[in-house]
Amino acid sequence: MPSWRSASAGLWLALLAACATAPAPLPSGVSFELTGRVAVRSDREAASGRLFWRHGPAFDDLIISTPLGQGIAEITRHAEHYTLTTADSRRISATDPEALTEQALGWRLPLAGLPDWVRGEAYPRAASEVRYGQDARVQVIRQLGWMIEYLAYDERVGLPSRLRLTRDGLDIRLTIDSWATAPR
Repeated sequence: MPSWRSASAGLWLALLAACATAPAPLPSGVSFELTGRVAVRSDREAASGRLFWRHGPAFDDLIISTPLGQGIAEITRHAEHYTLTTADSRRISATDPEALTEQALGWRLPLAGLPDWVRGEAYPRAASEVRYGQDARVQVIRQLGWMIEYLAYDERVGLPSRLRLTRDGLDIRLTIDSWATAPR
């Protein structure tokens, strides 16, 4: 029969192992890839689809497709210049990503803050209000007129897996199925 001391030592070893393998959040400036699903509801319409996003400090490549995989739009960013290509090969360029997506898709995608928000952090270039839960994880960020709610986290990677973004009658729900760091 194991002694109290050996059981206690086993418990401490298990706790230390759990701490050693706890995932660290993805730091700002690190390139990442994610795949997931998006659902958008506004006063006028509702749509859903899949997304694939490669993000780096100087680039973005975000592809939105139907649930069956047909392309809806591809949004690219090089430095501060955005280009959106629609399914019918129409190309629109701008320096304001929200105006660009509103013009092409009919709804505003908050691309300026989104790389930080999907990682559970506030966009560093604007004032924000952040509320944390009892587990010290971000629950809500209010920033740039958006409210970002964190509905679930992926425990394997320590990053958000379900988010809800709302602003002016627009409701965007994002489910992240997989995260990876990406080459620059």
